[in-house]
Amino acid sequence: MAPNWWVKPVVVKMENPNNWSMVELHQVPSAEDFLNDKRRGRNKNAKQLTWVLLLKAHRAAGCITSIASTTFSLSYAVRRRVTSGLTDTETDIGKPVTTSIRFYTCIKACLWLSVILLGFEIAAYFKGWQFRPPDLHLQYLYTLTNPFAFKGFFDWIYSKWVLIRVEYLAPPLQFVANVCVCLFLIQSLDRFVLCLGCFWIRFMKIKPISKQSLPDLESGDGDGFFPMVLVQIPMCNEKEVGNFGIAICQLADVLVKVYQQSIGAVCSLNWPKSKILIQVLDDSDDPTAQLLIKEEVHKWKHNGANIVYRHRVIRDGYKAGNLKSAMNCSYIKDYEFVAIFDADFQPSPDFLRRTDNEELGLVQARWSFLNKDENLLTRLQYINLAFHFEIEQQVNGIFFNFFGFNGTAGVWRIKALEDSGGWLERTTVEDMDIAVRAHLHGWRMIFLNDVECQCELPESYEAYRKQQHRWHSGPMQLFRLCLPAIIESKISIWKKWNLIFLFFLLRKLVLPFYCFTLFCIVLPMTMFVPEATLPSIVIYYVPVTMSFLNILPAPKSFPFIVPYLLFENTMSVTKFNAMISGLFQLGSAYEWVVTKKSGRSSDGDLISLIEKDPKQNSRGISEPDLEELQKKMKKEEMKAYRNKKHNRVYTKELMLAFLLLTAAARSLLAARGVHFYFLLFQGIAFFLVGLDLIGEQVE
Repeated sequence: MAPNWWVKPVVVKMENPNNWSMVELHQVPSAEDFLNDKRRGRNKNAKQLTWVLLLKAHRAAGCITSIASTTFSLSYAVRRRVTSGLTDTETDIGKPVTTSIRFYTCIKACLWLSVILLGFEIAAYFKGWQFRPPDLHLQYLYTLTNPFAFKGFFDWIYSKWVLIRVEYLAPPLQFVANVCVCLFLIQSLDRFVLCLGCFWIRFMKIKPISKQSLPDLESGDGDGFFPMVLVQIPMCNEKEVGNFGIAICQLADVLVKVYQQSIGAVCSLNWPKSKILIQVLDDSDDPTAQLLIKEEVHKWKHNGANIVYRHRVIRDGYKAGNLKSAMNCSYIKDYEFVAIFDADFQPSPDFLRRTDNEELGLVQARWSFLNKDENLLTRLQYINLAFHFEIEQQVNGIFFNFFGFNGTAGVWRIKALEDSGGWLERTTVEDMDIAVRAHLHGWRMIFLNDVECQCELPESYEAYRKQQHRWHSGPMQLFRLCLPAIIESKISIWKKWNLIFLFFLLRKLVLPFYCFTLFCIVLPMTMFVPEATLPSIVIYYVPVTMSFLNILPAPKSFPFIVPYLLFENTMSVTKFNAMISGLFQLGSAYEWVVTKKSGRSSDGDLISLIEKDPKQNSRGISEPDLEELQKKMKKEEMKAYRNKKHNRVYTKELMLAFLLLTAAARSLLAARGVHFYFLLFQGIAFFLVGLDLIGEQVE
């Protein structure tokens, strides 16, 4: 028997009998070892072959076990979604909402029609009708020209159907397809030019810098050189507790909430106390939230911060009404600038020093995200927003002197706000509204790409969907309202063209229109009407190229390029619906839902809160019932954390999922392999989103 000097042990870790896996294998002999042993005159050892076969069998079993476990988890999640019985067209108590979805009735009709046509096409396929694009085998259409030649009832029916397709269905479908292709190419060219502009900015090292002539705070002199700054924190029912908050509750008996993080960050700004006033603009309708926020303000005021609490009695106009009401205070005339931070934003202490400027109307900072790697949904959002800030905002700010104000993490000159008409409640995008009016009045604005303000991304699909609906319906409302003012303004023709055609039409209207129409309606319909064709370059190469360009500002997200492409097409349903609602002033255009926050903090924030809050809370409670109220709130929040509601089921996405999967099956009959893969994976993406299997998963 050959010596066993080469045999090494195999270590297997059995943590769970139902889920066992290989941990380590020390130098398993390869095929070359067998060959070398043979050349050396050694015989093959049966034990050696046994170990290799066992290794391969183990790997196969582990792969099968992993697939089975994933499939079981997915099927369980699907069953739980379906049996929960709560869809996006129902309220939490199961009653239908007033918003109509009649617009998508046609999609449901197309779905049933597609299923019927699929069955019809399968029967035709087995009857001998061959479909090889771009042409049909016309010899099978003899019944169209020779009515006396009859080859069976089915062939006669199908030939008539082909004639209807050729004469009546294909021409309008081809026209819509050509229009969408043209819009797609124009919009792709716009994005390519934006990327070239960003490359030029980096190559030439163009960097807008705010003029900072401020003295050093630590020197103790020159306090009068600092301008008077008003800081506003608009919030509404901001009392969520996230995973970090729960951890701190267990460690230090502290409730880390969204309002605590934002107020604490703003009160820590490196600015003379006599030159800054912080307004906490609480629009909450929850008495508990009002008491807790008021107590937080009282705590920081007791520690020396110049901070006030404001709550409106008449809560009209959402965020715009809240900001407008705050700007009507008599002491506003003493201040030169106003900085705005939403409730989940945490500016760095030197934020005001880096954004101070003597001439500009607006200085906008970039957003950075604490939870960009939390789940797949936040990763995909980060790709979009990185492109928005790094390329869109930066290029538009430098070459056009205009960009849409992001609503937060910006510093406005109060005179610019007053000259532009102040905050208006006419749309749900009051930030974009005031930026357009300031631009028309000649105020300059810059975007600082190197100044960041921390915030968080929506972690659930429901919150992200509502946010995107507001972000895409509001611009269309604004476009209808401000188009006459843009045409009549005294700005240059070039700037008017940028506002009307590039900013509003191309990027706010055309993008969701062609994305939804081309990839979700026209493409699957061409599978059933093969006489209308789409070039492969539009379906594959251009979208992939655009995805590469979109992902350039976030290179670490490159592994998610395919999910990003599919998810963007999936989100086109929500964006298209929002665009139509805003353009035609439908009821859902005026919906305003505060985006749910998780209350995430950085590690440094957690340590500081653990160290500071116990001492401050022990002396900061001034109302007799507040301590008892906080204990009650803690119990309720811990209970709510364990018993969250079920994820919703989204009917529109599911209908389109079935439509795309049906079209994928039809593409197999037409021998369109690449179309099949695109439709298949896009249909799966719609299916996963429709069952809310992306983003935060709740039990």
